[in-house]
Amino acid sequence: MGRFRYPQPPAWEITPRPVFEGRRRLLQVAAALGVTLALPRRAPAAVGEGPLAGVPRGPYATDEALTARELVTGYNNFYEFGTGKDDPARHAHTLRPRPWRVRIDGAVRDPLEIDVDSLLRPAGLEERVYRLRCVEGWSMVVPWIGLPLARVLRRVEPLGSARFVEFTTLHDPEQMPGQARDVLPWPYVEALRLDEAMHPLTLLAVGVYGDLLPNQNGAPLRLVVPWKYGFKSIKSIVRIRFTETRPRTTWNQVAPREYGFYANVNPHVDHPRWSQARERRLGEGLFAARRPTLMFNGYAEQVAGLYAGMDLRREY
Repeated sequence: MGRFRYPQPPAWEITPRPVFEGRRRLLQVAAALGVTLALPRRAPAAVGEGPLAGVPRGPYATDEALTARELVTGYNNFYEFGTGKDDPARHAHTLRPRPWRVRIDGAVRDPLEIDVDSLLRPAGLEERVYRLRCVEGWSMVVPWIGLPLARVLRRVEPLGSARFVEFTTLHDPEQMPGQARDVLPWPYVEALRLDEAMHPLTLLAVGVYGDLLPNQNGAPLRLVVPWKYGFKSIKSIVRIRFTETRPRTTWNQVAPREYGFYANVNPHVDHPRWSQARERRLGEGLFAARRPTLMFNGYAEQVAGLYAGMDLRREY
């Protein structure tokens, strides 16, 4: 597999350099999705003025202050475009998010290969304001726009033998120049247990802050699993596959002691190189006190039942 460079604890200096999508392309794709015509105008999103700003607010929102858009779009881990936090915003203009096709297959009755806009058009989008906790010890509050993953997965009729759902990122070094280096085994792969994937909190995101996802945030389609560390929320998805056995996921394969398969946010289980008990909320200043990290990132009421009977100190 070559030589892999494990991530280091993050530098706390933030130099956001967001790359915003062209307005013309945003409006064209929004029209293709039928966003401005098909979606109800009641309960509009509280933030954003882009083509998805009319999307209604969904459930599970937090009342915590939102992280500034410039940080959400300018401070990212996306090694396909570089290992620095501002590398994705500087380099992701090479990604071509349209046209984009997604394959959904594996242990299903009705596999699909479908254009991302066709995948989303029949379903209503909604805004979900979620906490995001990185395994590195920093966090954000992000107004995502998307649809529940379960709504898409049910379309292919999973077989009774399906136990896991595997997700794969685009592998194209021309579009993702970081893939020309062996910092990770490419393509990037993540997975969830089937019940996690079908949970109402699990989101397929297509936008943020009222706009389509910027390339550096995982355009055109990414996963958001808010009770897990951020590396589980895979970006730029091209394949979703149902499996009977647990897939080998990227970070768990590279460094299993540091990055567990489940990756549930757990302040009682430290990373081998730093504590997970507290976190730094981006935007609160370099000298702001770190806040306590909440079990399951504050979503224990919704998801703790998924792990009944498990030893979360060992199955992390």
